[in-house]
Amino acid sequence: MAEQPGTTDAERPGERTDRDDRTRRNDRTRRDDRTGSDNSADSDNSAGNDNRTGSGNRTLHGDADRPLRDAPDSHGNRFRPATATEGPQELSDLRVLKALAQPRRQQMLQHLTVHGPATSATLARALGLNTGATSYHLRELARYGFVEEARGAAHGRERWWRAVPGDRRFPPRSRQSPEMRLVMDELNHLSYAADLELFAQLQRERSQGHHRPDGAETDEWADALPSSRGTIRLTLPELHEFFEEYIALLNRYKRPDADTPDGARTVLTRFLAFPAPAPLPAPAAPSDNRRESEPS
Repeated sequence: MAEQPGTTDAERPGERTDRDDRTRRNDRTRRDDRTGSDNSADSDNSAGNDNRTGSGNRTLHGDADRPLRDAPDSHGNRFRPATATEGPQELSDLRVLKALAQPRRQQMLQHLTVHGPATSATLARALGLNTGATSYHLRELARYGFVEEARGAAHGRERWWRAVPGDRRFPPRSRQSPEMRLVMDELNHLSYAADLELFAQLQRERSQGHHRPDGAETDEWADALPSSRGTIRLTLPELHEFFEEYIALLNRYKRPDADTPDGARTVLTRFLAFPAPAPLPAPAAPSDNRRESEPS
C-alpha cells in the first residue's frame, strides 16, 4: 500500500495520539474561522452580507487596475472579476455573493480599499480579530478574485494583500432569486452602515483637528467635502444612462499608484439614486354618522 505523504510505517509510542490531538485542534480552529468565531469579544449573528444591491447597477470598484487571478465558480468554470478597462461584470453566482456577503470580509475589504495593502496580522489588530480568522477570510476573498497578494510589498515571510479593482455589478432585483435577495438586502445594510460610520469617523477627526488662532482649520483638506442632493425626473433608460456616465467619469480619474501625483489622497465616492416613494393615501374623512355622546 502506498505511503501517505508525511507518514511512516513505524511510529514511536504516543506519536499517533499527539498527532491526533493536534489534528483535532487544527480542525476545531478551521471550524471557528469558517463560522467567524475567534477569541476576541465580537460575534456576528448575521448570516453573511456585503455591499450593494437593487437595480443591478451597484458596483464594486478598486483603486487601480492590476492583474487579476482566476477562481472557479460553482459550476467549475473559471471566475475572473473584470477590471474597469474590461467593462462591467455581473456577479450572479450565489456562492460568490455569499462569500462576499460576510461581515468580517466586508470589514477587511473596506480596510484594504481605504488604507491600502495590509497583512493578516495588521487586519487582525485593526479589526479586533485573530490572525487565524483574517488569514482564512483573506484566502476566501482571494479564491473569488476580490483580493490578491501585493507583489513587491512582502518582507521576509510576510504576505501582504490588496483589494483587486474591478467594475463588478449585481443582477437586477427582478432577476434575483428569493435567497439572493436576502443576501443582497443584508449586503446593502452592511454597506450603507459602514459608509455612515466612515463619515462619522471623518466628522470626529475634523472636530478634533488643529486650528489657527482665528479658528480656521490648518488642514488644507478641510474643505474637501463636496456634496450634492437633488431631484430630477427621468425615464428608466435615462436613469441607466445617467449611472453609466457617472461610472465613466469615475474611471477617468482612476490611475495606477505610479501615476498618482504627490499630495493625492484616497477619496471615497458614493452614488445612490432611487425613485421617490409613492405618496401616502390621504386619510379617510370622518364619518358623518358618528354621534357625540351627551354628558351624563
